[in-house]
Amino acid sequence: MTMNRRVSGRGAAVLAACFAVLSAVAAIQAAPPVASSPSSGELDRTVLPIPEPRRASITEVDVRKATAPPRFEVKAPAGAPNVVLVLIDDMGFGQPSTFGGAIDMPTLDRLASQGLRYTNFHTAALCSPTRAALLTGRNHHTNNTGAVQDVATAFPGQTGKRPPSVAPLAEILRLNGYSTAAFGKWHLTPLWETTTSGPFDLWPTRSGFERFYGFLGGEANQWAPLLYDGTVEVEMSNDPGYFLTTDLANRAISWVRAQHSLTPDRPFFMYFAPGATHAPHHVAREWADRYKGRFDAGWDRYREETLARQIRLGVVPPGTSLAPKPAAVKAWDALRPDEKRLFARQMEVYAGFGEETDHEVGRLVETLEELGVLDDTVFITIAGDNGASAEGGPAGMFNEMSFFNGVPETLAEVTSKLDKWGGPETFPHYAIGWAVAGDTPCAYAKQVASDCGGTLDGMVIRWPKGIKAKGEVRGQFHHVIDIAPTVLELASLPEPRSVNGTSQKAMEGTSLAYTFADAHAKGRHVTQYFEIAGNRAIYHDGWLARVVHRAPWEQTPRATLDADKWELYDRSTDFSLSQDVAAQHPQKLAEMKALFLDEAAKHDVLPIDDRSIERLDPALAGRPDLMGGRTTLTLYDGMTGILENAFINVKNRSSSITAEVEIPTGGANGVVLAQAGRFGGWSLYFKDGRPAYAYNWIGRETYTVASPDPVTPGKAEVKLDFAYDGGGRGKGGTASLLVNGRKVAEGRVAHTNPMMFSADEGADVGVDEGTPVTEAYTAAGSRFTGRIRKVTVEVR
Repeated sequence: MTMNRRVSGRGAAVLAACFAVLSAVAAIQAAPPVASSPSSGELDRTVLPIPEPRRASITEVDVRKATAPPRFEVKAPAGAPNVVLVLIDDMGFGQPSTFGGAIDMPTLDRLASQGLRYTNFHTAALCSPTRAALLTGRNHHTNNTGAVQDVATAFPGQTGKRPPSVAPLAEILRLNGYSTAAFGKWHLTPLWETTTSGPFDLWPTRSGFERFYGFLGGEANQWAPLLYDGTVEVEMSNDPGYFLTTDLANRAISWVRAQHSLTPDRPFFMYFAPGATHAPHHVAREWADRYKGRFDAGWDRYREETLARQIRLGVVPPGTSLAPKPAAVKAWDALRPDEKRLFARQMEVYAGFGEETDHEVGRLVETLEELGVLDDTVFITIAGDNGASAEGGPAGMFNEMSFFNGVPETLAEVTSKLDKWGGPETFPHYAIGWAVAGDTPCAYAKQVASDCGGTLDGMVIRWPKGIKAKGEVRGQFHHVIDIAPTVLELASLPEPRSVNGTSQKAMEGTSLAYTFADAHAKGRHVTQYFEIAGNRAIYHDGWLARVVHRAPWEQTPRATLDADKWELYDRSTDFSLSQDVAAQHPQKLAEMKALFLDEAAKHDVLPIDDRSIERLDPALAGRPDLMGGRTTLTLYDGMTGILENAFINVKNRSSSITAEVEIPTGGANGVVLAQAGRFGGWSLYFKDGRPAYAYNWIGRETYTVASPDPVTPGKAEVKLDFAYDGGGRGKGGTASLLVNGRKVAEGRVAHTNPMMFSADEGADVGVDEGTPVTEAYTAAGSRFTGRIRKVTVEVR
């Protein structure tokens, strides 16, 4: 800096002093935190990333005479184990054979026989909340994930955006020298950030995982999923034998082999969350047929037989009773023969799906064994991110999108798909009776955070180098937030106080390593709140107070939030919550209710949001909407996989689709623009040179409007105008097809999807990826044969 004016002596002294202070500050800022001690070789791992220590300047001119300083590299602590974390989806405590269920899971059985079974392990009762808590060690509201991403709101605790002060376990491990990878379901990225425009901060590869292969949403079609490799969409497989869980296992196996080959001295952390056994319940027929006849006795008998096995296995205390079954679940003996046949097959398919998933995990286990690293690996399996799902309604559903659109399926409609159940032409879910049975000995299911049926899941840990006990049971109360601090303790890593320049909120979980050598150790996780959509509870020192605000099969809450009926249970003597003792202990109930409010205020649970399906609408929920306020969207060829919440909303309103295309000689075929697929959606396409529009209403009816004449080769404008009837959600409308401004066809669309088209299929320009909207073409042969200049969607 040049000074243009002479500075007085006094001024010069002051200026010199200022520069001295600034230099000192700069030196402090440039220095690593008291962090590194190069002399001792120890690293301060409480501040991440660990800064490279300052080195003395080299004064030697000739490199031949100089000694290179030691290379700075962050390595994991000596002896830090590999970690594999497997999370099964929508599996109840009473479903895997390892915990007394009827689904054969030999891999999980084997891991349990060589390690520990945890029988009082709890989740958050819903997928995104559980995953957020699992991967960070903090409660789901601390992660701003009070419910699934699809229903995020503007309130703290519900925004769907994990704050920088909550660093994921994967990031902590990565910055401490681990290789990291995630395979399968994510469901933790805000909906408005799931496009190729980003931001990518909350995608897996910016959340600590160096490798990601899987899907972003809450579920995926096992036969035709929308997948990402990192942040790049994966081209759909044309292999007729393709199955998602197999693909995920293949990718995980390839990755771990590469780690062993290239960096055998570096520990790895793998998160394997296949999305199975979440709906759709898809599986090859041979897996389902293994269970033929095994569920013919029904869900009531299943509960009784499962409880008996659980007591024999020691995974529930002797004397445990079945909690009273909800009134919505009919007695099996009261069902008609056709109902029994349908429901039995539903469970056969689900059981086959469960066993197939266990088989794929088994392939991963075998690979680790072949590589000689299985015993160096902490292998954790959580058999359910919540209880079994009751989102299938009283009769189950051949298309789960019916549930999300609030359009029940009749028994006749469900039965008509029985022979295809579990195959590519269905998107199925079983009846609520199987969900309640799958959560034996409890009474409720997924979403009900106030009941063990929603939160209790079997968990197995195998680590021969650190756990000497084999085949034993641990019954201390634990929660999914306890996994992250456990992993850090086993890796000899401290919980960081700063990550990537942000001070960290302390982990709220408790390491369960203290239980490894002592089956009777006093539990250290003493207090835990639960809350999902008004279903809420508080656990403290063996007691549980709770409210069942609304069951998944109920359209409205049982009472207003301030009029809810609280119940009280002594879990030290009542494992399944079968006996409400609130009347006998009013003072204890009052204490527990007050404790819940304290914990709720502390963890951003308040205000409680008990709205249901309406929260799928961004405008009603109050969350950001990528298309919010926009009335037009212009798209170009090659834009594919645009998830529904990042696409302009054409539901419940009039709209138009205007495509500028070039038709080749001989006419065009293929899709111009399609949204979603076989289980609900719409498509503007050409067939034999003729433009057409198909609207698929929840996989039940397809309304088609088609031109009788082909379009002349050359440039053309094809427009679909949809005039909505109005009068509420899900109404019909009139579809008009125009070519170069001239109407060529018109037809009625009797019903439309009121809430959503698909949870896993996006909008595509020039092709219909995934499943086809209409049988007029196949997904494999849907690519447009002409040229698409642009397509404009307009809503009004």
